[in-house]
Amino acid sequence: MNDTEWMRLALDLAELGEGAVHPNPLVGAVVVHDGCVVGRGYHRRFGGPHAEVFALDEAAEAARAATLYVTLEPCCHHGKTPPCTDRIIAAGIRRVVLAAGDPNPAVDGGGIRCLRAAGIEVAEGVLCEEAERQNEIFFAFARRRRPFVQLKLAISVDGRIATKAGDSRWISSEASRIEAHRLRRRFMAVGVGVRTVLQDDPLLTVRHVVGPDPVPVVLDRIGRFPVSARLLRAHASPIVATASMPDTVERELRSHGARVWRLAREDGGVDLGRLLERLAEEGIDSLLIEGGGETAAAFLDANAVDKVSLFIAPILIGGRGAVPAVGGPGVERIVDAWRLERVAITRLGDDILYTGYPACSR
Repeated sequence: MNDTEWMRLALDLAELGEGAVHPNPLVGAVVVHDGCVVGRGYHRRFGGPHAEVFALDEAAEAARAATLYVTLEPCCHHGKTPPCTDRIIAAGIRRVVLAAGDPNPAVDGGGIRCLRAAGIEVAEGVLCEEAERQNEIFFAFARRRRPFVQLKLAISVDGRIATKAGDSRWISSEASRIEAHRLRRRFMAVGVGVRTVLQDDPLLTVRHVVGPDPVPVVLDRIGRFPVSARLLRAHASPIVATASMPDTVERELRSHGARVWRLAREDGGVDLGRLLERLAEEGIDSLLIEGGGETAAAFLDANAVDKVSLFIAPILIGGRGAVPAVGGPGVERIVDAWRLERVAITRLGDDILYTGYPACSR
């Protein structure tokens, strides 16, 4: 096997930490000696030992003069754990192959410099694009200090997210719903509009798979959030972003544990840019927008969406009054439409998961 094949094994190992490590990145490591794997590891939980430590522990004495393949630049500072570079040097590793550098200012090339100063050969950039995509949330937040925003919608073939009566359960299949919850557990926050709360009364918890619940973020411009909403009981401190909520409603929501953020724009709407800034200040690195159509349109109009995932079910809903996937005023010319690039299509039974990244701002 060559460097690319060994690194792909490390990337596969990194995925095993999904849902347990954020806001830390997914990281995998493989120790290879004389063409054989002698140690494997991945980052298993936030605050726990890093992937390199597990791999080196398994390799033991076989790590001496071996090659370490790791998907992210090893840390060189004391955080929740000691520097991985110290452990790599002490193990006698001869060569380190990296997929991607760590954009965290506490590392950002320091790990590479430390290893080279110790006489260890370092090769960079092996499957770098795949490694950055695997940790796109981590990389985006480290570089921009703004949450990574992904729009997720379950839609019919004709682009509806609910019937004219507001019924939306269930558009997608069970396989799609399981995948949607697997996606949800990757995010620190999940966002919906208050209309979705009033219509569907969602829990916004992680089910079907094991993982932490994200923090609910509800856009409620004028204060329609009901204190009977299930998510108030399911979460300790959901966030309600408002522009002009009455003081009496705010006090009642706060008495039930909600955090109310007043983020008004001049036109009376919720300032989404300021919302993302506040989330970043709270250390929230990612926001999954799950509905409804007006909320989707608001984030798209604000050029605040980094990625789009559409779970497309093989049904036709029809009806002029049915709820479109993306509301708002829309565009008048096709040339002004939001265009997705780097598109990927996955089959989930009879459903299709269509994923892409919005092209540069319109």
